[in-house]
Amino acid sequence: MGLKRIFDAQSVAVIGASRDETKRGYQALKILLDERYEGAIYPVNPKEDRLLGLTCYDNIAKIPFRVDLVLITTPARTVPGLLEECGACGVGGAVVIAGGFAEMGEEGKSRQDDMIAAAGKNGVRVVGPNTSGLISVHNNLNLVGLHNVPKGDIALLTQSGNMALHLVTEAQLKSQKGFSYYVGVGNEADIKFHEYLEYFTEDPKTKAIVLYVEGLSAGREFLEQAYKTTLVKPVVLLKSGRSATGRKSAGSHTGALAGISKVARTAFRRAGIITIEQSDELFPAVEALSTLPSIRNNKIAILADGGGHATIAADVLDEYGVEVPELCEETQAKLREILSPNATVVNPIDVAGSTDADPGIFADCARILIEDEDVGGVLLVGLFGGYGIRFASKLKFMEEDAAHRMGKLVAKTNKPIVLHSLYNFEKPHSLELMRYYGIPVYDSVDIACKCISVLSEYGQYRSEEQCNKNFVFNWGSKAVPKGKAIIEGALASGNKALLEYQAKRLLGLHGAPVPRGERLVKTADDAVNAAEKLGGPVALKIASVDILHKSDAGGVRLNVEGAAQVKDAFEEIIKGANNYDASADIAGCLISPMAEQGMELIIGTKIDDQFGPVIMFGIGGILVEVLKDVVFRVLPIARPLAWGMLEEIKAASLLNGYRGKPPVDKEAIVDLLLTVSEVVESYPEIAEMDLNPVIVRSDGISIVDARIILK
Repeated sequence: MGLKRIFDAQSVAVIGASRDETKRGYQALKILLDERYEGAIYPVNPKEDRLLGLTCYDNIAKIPFRVDLVLITTPARTVPGLLEECGACGVGGAVVIAGGFAEMGEEGKSRQDDMIAAAGKNGVRVVGPNTSGLISVHNNLNLVGLHNVPKGDIALLTQSGNMALHLVTEAQLKSQKGFSYYVGVGNEADIKFHEYLEYFTEDPKTKAIVLYVEGLSAGREFLEQAYKTTLVKPVVLLKSGRSATGRKSAGSHTGALAGISKVARTAFRRAGIITIEQSDELFPAVEALSTLPSIRNNKIAILADGGGHATIAADVLDEYGVEVPELCEETQAKLREILSPNATVVNPIDVAGSTDADPGIFADCARILIEDEDVGGVLLVGLFGGYGIRFASKLKFMEEDAAHRMGKLVAKTNKPIVLHSLYNFEKPHSLELMRYYGIPVYDSVDIACKCISVLSEYGQYRSEEQCNKNFVFNWGSKAVPKGKAIIEGALASGNKALLEYQAKRLLGLHGAPVPRGERLVKTADDAVNAAEKLGGPVALKIASVDILHKSDAGGVRLNVEGAAQVKDAFEEIIKGANNYDASADIAGCLISPMAEQGMELIIGTKIDDQFGPVIMFGIGGILVEVLKDVVFRVLPIARPLAWGMLEEIKAASLLNGYRGKPPVDKEAIVDLLLTVSEVVESYPEIAEMDLNPVIVRSDGISIVDARIILK
């Protein structure tokens, strides 16, 4: 109800109303009046009696009527007190324009905390602060100052006023689409992205949602809500900071490799969000998704009046992973009946001059293509819309008739048509008719292809089995008593990490493939005795919670065999560790049987700042941070998601065998990924985990090294 009183406000008070035309308090009143907001408007300024013909009030308490929403345009220092007054008067929501809050450092954060505490006393919901405002377009409630925002069914959430201006301008100039709402989210001090998303999901005036995001203060909640929303409505997102690598973590490989962009991109995709990389693709993508049916089978027919554009389109769609399949013989035969002998009908279809005298043939071809069950949609590229301009004016009527027929075809078959036209800038009536029927028109082949690709991506997501794609943890539900004891013991000792043997024991309690017979030895003689019992070559590694990267400290010896070698290796490791860090707490050495050779992998987890626990998988060993062939998923994961991680790394083909080597046991890798997910869910005290290397062979898998860092 708090958000309903904001977006459907029947009355608005402007605190800081002014007669100075350069002030936000004047501009807000002016645009509310100019755009004929039908609710009541109450200026608040103790120095004025009337402003723009409206009665002015000394303070919010003096208004003798119910106030749903306030716009606060005064400086940051005044905001906490004003919000407390608003709450006492029963105000539902407030839009706080001022900056100077959490974005300005500790002092600003303290002021923001005070502001939220004041608002929360009586349930006032706050948009911002540091926001450009909001617009409820169908209600003519404009608290931003953007003029002539076109009405439509796209809700816009952004952390940039300039991006909002860009999208609104694009809609005004290039589209018949418009907006249901605009919200400048600002600092998300109170109302978060996911709360707006929930409101728009239920809102009947909204068909699609577009977001520009710089950061999420409640990323996990956002993903969970997006997962629900995208099953009903498309969500399109552009996230800034794609080149950032995130904060480095000295504690583990996983922390150093988990860049913001990689984690965010995979998280958004899993939630069904269409992620856009280029700002000029953002509005076209949401325009297409809000007007056209999605593509159910990822197969497209390209219809062109020239080979150049057809080839370009085919190349671009291939890069997006959209199929351009050869058409069946029946469809090709139907096309040959209406096209010239020079036409190409395999796909892409090049009409080769067949439409020069009758551009209506495009509609005939589109009908044949869309009626093919194996075709999910049509991309029309080239001159359509310009035949009446380039060749003969009488042809424009044929183009207009073709536009009518193609528009009705989309509605009848529930398959999309997207149009690229070299004559889009001329705005011929035939192209306006296409837009009337919801067929978007672009002057860029690349943008048109992007729109086809997002229709296909969303269609594939909607058709997938939604198997455990939610992001809810049932913390501690699968913990075992011995596992709890390991972690509680480490924390009680003040340790920031588990020793390797403790980490492996914890994993083994959940069925992970850890080496048998490992022992922690504290003296060289203990090491010799342990090695004799294990038999064969052994590995010795330093055991210290203070030395996380063992190789850096010279703390690893491999293929050690015989009493003398074992003794020397133990003594060298201890000496090297002391030289590396004289203050390190050294528990001894871990002695293990040498693992069989195989492919080295890495599996790790970390706590992402925005999305919580995430898991990493990729090529491991000492070169992991050089190769960086890793992928991420937000936890928890189910088996289909784990299989997807194996298929996504660059070296995926190596898992299938190479140069005479047999395929590795991929099922064992998937099982281990699921076990790691279970362990993280079982013990919320885990901050990071690194299993590197994990050695996988054709007949199994083993964890050679394990590191678990605690919160």
